[in-house]
Order: sequence, then structure tokens, then C-alpha cells
Amino acid sequence: MENERKGIKNSGAWVGVGTAIGAAVYAITNEPTWIAVGVAVGAALSWRKPKKK
Repeated sequence: MENERKGIKNSGAWVGVGTAIGAAVYAITNEPTWIAVGVAVGAALSWRKPKKK
């Protein structure tokens, strides 16, 4: 039986979560750089190595 990752399985969801966090920090600090940082963090969390066959 294969071990599956628990939690959010859709990789696009992590990008959305990162964007939401970046937007929240942007609202507090008024620096748009945080939105890009949030997107980058979400993309990094969703990245996985391809499975070897």
C-alpha cells in the first residue's frame, strides 16, 4: 500500500493558500512584495519530485 500525503492534495490549493497569506500581510504592511512571497511559498509547498517508475 502506498503512503499518501495527508492534507491538501491539490497542488494549486497551496498556491492559493500562499497568496491569501501574502495578501493578509500586504493588508497589514501595505507592501505588495508580500503577495509575491506568498505565491512563491505556496508554489514551493506544492512542488513534489516526480515518481520513479
